[in-house]
Amino acid sequence: MPPAAAHHIEFNARKDKDEDISTVARRSRRQLERLGGAAHESAVQWYKRYFLEIILRQKPLKPSKDGRHVPLQVEHEAALIDERRGHSYISNTIRTSRYTLYDFLPKQIIFQFTRLANFYFLCIGIPQAIPGLSTTGTYTTILPLLFFVLLTIAKEGYDDFKRHRLDSLENSNAARVLKRLPSGPISALPARKWFIGKRANAETNTQPWDDETDGEYAWKQVKWQDIKVGDIVKLVRDDAVPADLVLLRATGENGLAYIDTMDLDGETNLKSRESLPDFEDCHAITGLRACRAEFVLEDPNPDLYRFDGRVIVNGRTLPLTSNEVIYRGSTLRNTANAIGMVINTGEECKIRLNANQHPDAKKPALETIANKIVISLALYVIIVTVGCSMGYNIWRQSTEQVSWYISMATVEFKQIIIGFAIMFNNAIPLALYVTLEITRIGQMLMLNNDVDMYDEATDTPARCNTNTILENLGQVSYIFSDKTGTLTENVMKFRKMSVAGTSWLHAMDMQTDDALEASKTGLGIGGGLALPRKSKEIASMIHEDIELCPLSSPTASFVPQPERRSSSQWRSTGRPDHIQPDVSTLDLLEYIKLRPSSSFARRAKDYILCMALCHTCLPEMKDGEIDFQASSPDELALVRAAHELGYLVTHRSSQAVTLRIDNGDGNLKEETYQILDVIEFSSKRKRMSIIVRYPDGRICIICKGADSMILPRLKMAQLAMQKATEIRKSAEIERELLRRSEQSEVRNSFGGRPSLTLRRNVAGNRNSLGPGQPTIVIKSPAVVRSKSVEALRTRLSEDKARPTLGIRTTSLDVTKTLSRLSPSTPKMTPDKFSFLDDGSIYDESTIFTRCFKHLDDFATEGLRTLVFARKFIPENEYGAWKKVYDDAITSLVNRQDLIEEAGELIEQSFELVGATAIEDKLQSGVPETIDKLRRANIKIWMLTGDKRETAINIAHSARICRPGSDIFIIDSSKGSLEVQINVISEDIATGCTHSVVVIDGQTLQAIEQSTQLTDLFYTLIPSIDAVICCRASPAQKSTIVKAIRQRVPKALTLAIGDGANDLAMISASHVGVGISGKEGLQAARVADYAIAQFRFLQRLLLVHGRWNYVRTAKFILTTFWKEMFFYLPTAMYQRYNGYTGTSLYESWSLTVLNVLFTSLCVICLGMWEQDLSAETLLAVPELYVHGQRNRELNIPKFVCWMAAAATEGVLVWLGVWASYSVFGQALDDGIFALGDLVFSIGVMWINWKIFMIETHYKTPIVLGAFGITIAGWWAWNAFLAGVYAPQPSPYPARDGFTNTFGKDPLWWLTMIVIVLALISVELGYKIIKRNMIIAGTWRWPPWKGRSADDNLEEWGLDVWQELEQNPVTRERLRRACLEGDEVEDGDHDGFDPNDVARAL
Repeated sequence: MPPAAAHHIEFNARKDKDEDISTVARRSRRQLERLGGAAHESAVQWYKRYFLEIILRQKPLKPSKDGRHVPLQVEHEAALIDERRGHSYISNTIRTSRYTLYDFLPKQIIFQFTRLANFYFLCIGIPQAIPGLSTTGTYTTILPLLFFVLLTIAKEGYDDFKRHRLDSLENSNAARVLKRLPSGPISALPARKWFIGKRANAETNTQPWDDETDGEYAWKQVKWQDIKVGDIVKLVRDDAVPADLVLLRATGENGLAYIDTMDLDGETNLKSRESLPDFEDCHAITGLRACRAEFVLEDPNPDLYRFDGRVIVNGRTLPLTSNEVIYRGSTLRNTANAIGMVINTGEECKIRLNANQHPDAKKPALETIANKIVISLALYVIIVTVGCSMGYNIWRQSTEQVSWYISMATVEFKQIIIGFAIMFNNAIPLALYVTLEITRIGQMLMLNNDVDMYDEATDTPARCNTNTILENLGQVSYIFSDKTGTLTENVMKFRKMSVAGTSWLHAMDMQTDDALEASKTGLGIGGGLALPRKSKEIASMIHEDIELCPLSSPTASFVPQPERRSSSQWRSTGRPDHIQPDVSTLDLLEYIKLRPSSSFARRAKDYILCMALCHTCLPEMKDGEIDFQASSPDELALVRAAHELGYLVTHRSSQAVTLRIDNGDGNLKEETYQILDVIEFSSKRKRMSIIVRYPDGRICIICKGADSMILPRLKMAQLAMQKATEIRKSAEIERELLRRSEQSEVRNSFGGRPSLTLRRNVAGNRNSLGPGQPTIVIKSPAVVRSKSVEALRTRLSEDKARPTLGIRTTSLDVTKTLSRLSPSTPKMTPDKFSFLDDGSIYDESTIFTRCFKHLDDFATEGLRTLVFARKFIPENEYGAWKKVYDDAITSLVNRQDLIEEAGELIEQSFELVGATAIEDKLQSGVPETIDKLRRANIKIWMLTGDKRETAINIAHSARICRPGSDIFIIDSSKGSLEVQINVISEDIATGCTHSVVVIDGQTLQAIEQSTQLTDLFYTLIPSIDAVICCRASPAQKSTIVKAIRQRVPKALTLAIGDGANDLAMISASHVGVGISGKEGLQAARVADYAIAQFRFLQRLLLVHGRWNYVRTAKFILTTFWKEMFFYLPTAMYQRYNGYTGTSLYESWSLTVLNVLFTSLCVICLGMWEQDLSAETLLAVPELYVHGQRNRELNIPKFVCWMAAAATEGVLVWLGVWASYSVFGQALDDGIFALGDLVFSIGVMWINWKIFMIETHYKTPIVLGAFGITIAGWWAWNAFLAGVYAPQPSPYPARDGFTNTFGKDPLWWLTMIVIVLALISVELGYKIIKRNMIIAGTWRWPPWKGRSADDNLEEWGLDVWQELEQNPVTRERLRRACLEGDEVEDGDHDGFDPNDVARAL
């Protein structure tokens, strides 16, 4: 057999064997997980059955027999009784805090002693308190332990007290409740001032009673917490709903009330709620008193989308659905007032049932490793204790029994072993957690005072509510983000329009920004080194050739950009490389003014007219100007855009709409259009239509909706679908080219695109530092990419909101020589618009092609697209259809289905009018932040209650979906879920640069109901780059977070949101971040951290997360290292005292060791250490994987540190012993002089190593702390020499340091030589390691290979710290970390080597 074949067979056999071992390991792990899950479930059941039900008498509530019965009465003689509890309904008080007065101490004591070190010291402290067992004192462990634990408990109590205080603010909000008037006169009550010194209510008094009264009853303002089930509540416009209500009456048309449920389910559109006709008289107090009704309601449950109940009124039984119910967390909008009756209160409200109520305290991830370290050190203590105890037995047999003066002083073995255990228990430092809490307080203060996370617009700094998990910020692997209010501002702006195959940019709202920008001076790089941009190479002091090659973001291609016409020219946040139309709607208005009778001008005016007519917005006067009430922010944007384009809606009722039209010639005219019918939008129809009669008598139906709905209903639908198919095929080809291009790009260790590439050239000249022979190369990469492409996987989703058109080109209809008009610019000649006279733009086939391309451009830029179409209807045809429609709207059976069928009859044979693109404005810096977080190996999930199409659009604009992303839609209505998931897995396995899965709440619910599907889905998830979950309820958001925590146990999760609907997932995640935005502080007060803008998340994680992780990890390592090093000489000294437990160190010095002499070094390291600068960490997000992979604190690294401590401790003892026994004769050879020498060496070396070697960021505070500690030690020696009593003692400290060993040259020489030897060995090792890393020859561990082109996240810390020392590279990194909106194109170029050489 040939050697190659034999080798191949051997390789395959080894591979099969490895696979078998891996399979067995996975199977075993699954079995252990199942056993652990079963054990946990049994423990939970036992806890519920025996502890909660038997001991605390908290039995689960049984469902009521026939629902809860709530009578409609203005006043109840007695409190209503909850059938399930047997007493009154719960109060309307809510609680987001974790503890109450009666369970705080028990929970905290259990929590504190589940920390392994605390439990260990409790086990040590109890026997130590027994007289006669301890050689180090009776209460030296238990009292400090209790002090430290109580201190930590007090801090936790204070943190929770702040949550209680914020809860009190919400519970004290005011609401109007119908109450009986008091018999005496009504007086004004003082208003409660919640924020002293803050700008609050201008009134000093508030009237608790409204003017409306019937003489006996009136509306009284009461606190939310005092509202009860059965109370009748009155809401006025923009009031928050205080409890779950059933709507009795509203002042809207036909008794409608409009509510904003964004805080409840995340949806931005207003929802309508309609009261039953039988309650039409309940708009007044007299009507409420006269009405007699009884509501029979379902028991409280978390389902937001269904409500079952009935009401018996006037002898009739009517059904109650979610259409008549308003939940807490909603806000009344566009309705003057509404009246409702309370049906659920407090923790039984839907929003609270969806919250993760009273979550457990969160623990830092590093505590798991710290617990393992504590266990290993406990084993070490046991081994040393047993070894020393056995040594005593050996010494007793060999020495004690033959020595007459101690032969009768035998100590029992149990006392010896307990005494040694107590002596060596300090290997695990007692003050570990307390000192760690001190460092965390320092970390928290620096985070809170970071001006780079301060939002000036809202005067809001970052805030840390939970400082126990600061290091978790540096280890996050998954981010779960809400959409509305977190990523977006919930502000819609009309941005683009496509009419007659031409595309126009609408940027009138940016004119103000232009003026402001013009008044500002240009931003430059202030201070520092002024460097030109163009360069190919620069000189560096690193002795190797490195290429720093910045790669642009995936959305920034190296395509020459046209010169911008304005500093505020709009650019897509999702696709900033897209060239925008060079003509705007200002140009369009000018063209209409110049040629009002042209064919294109007529089309454009028809387009604007359709925008002004097809909506349900109601105009209203505000501050002398017309504004609009809208049920949808999209409609509001369209109506406002129509106003800006000259078509203002001045009046709208259910019968007519009046427009004030400005043709640009100074003459205004009003036209009234009669509204005949409105076929409303629904999630199934995905369109709305309005039938109007023009002033000239013609009847027209105008329809707007998703393009997938409009295309099949066009007059030339077959041609339109053919063009869409052609474009789709072209897009698929281009998308495949892009995918292949991206696959050939440089990738980092986790498959992402690196921020920089560092390529070694070991053969380069390492000895030259001159500019003529540069050693570091920084140049712009020659990266050529095709046009970016985006397409949905058509085989997985047949339900598309639009055709998947993937071609990204500029508008085919515009010339690049057009410029924006300004008032001072002379009128352009008609020749400027010659492209509009091209006959091809009036060809239907051409219009379809170009419009569909525009639609795809709009969608891939993250804009929300709608298509407008219209048709004129003959009078007789409308009359026939009207009969069918009237029958449908008056039907009592299948009313909605009949309406949709009637709509289908009339919504046919449309003419295409055009398309719109609406921007859902993102918060500042969102795309850049998401891009950096992705490069930091963090997977981002967007969980929203909005619809799928909206979520996908926002994902594009926020760059959650990248150009070339493979988007897979999992939909339970589109076939077998198992088949869909398997197909996705196969596609990803064949190669995918970036995968995005889109799933809705209903599909997720179907997956959760099947164990097989759940396992299959969550097995797929780790291979997915991003997930978009739409139509998700708050409870589902929490379930998703918990599932990821369970299925990917090594990954840390972060949830971020701004509203009450995000509380559950924020509480369920490892780290919760709240946005203190416009929608209130519900999330900010419950979350572990609060920030004002999403963009601050990158600094919170990449900078503070990295720093705090490194600080805490180094703190733990150095703390354990110093204890191991310090106490090892004591163990070695036992051989010379007969293993009797005699301490080498004087007791008072030992007592204050960790307080005075080795505390500042670890505290300063834990508070102020910055291993890399903020600019480097932001410029190179890949460095964040340092914490994700636990590189700073892991068992191998801990073992190395402990081995170093043991080696150093042995060397110190051997050096001191050799100095005293071999090389000289000391003036004082007593135990105190010997111990003080070892103690001094320990203090000097511990502080030098931690302060000077391990601390990279040496501030004046650090250097001052080092000097204070060293000076303090010598002052302590002088203090002991003066205060000790002059009497015989094993430790004769009196005058020792000043008169005896303090004057001994050998004592000082020994200390200096040993300390210098330790420093030399440490520095020598670090220098050798650094040079080997830079040279590329470092191999540790030896079996792990290295490549000359290692990914930058794989490079050692030494390289990056060296790079930061170079001013040119430092400036380069600083500029690279700037946000995208602050860096103009071309800023990321290289520098001139001559300028750099002069600077160096």
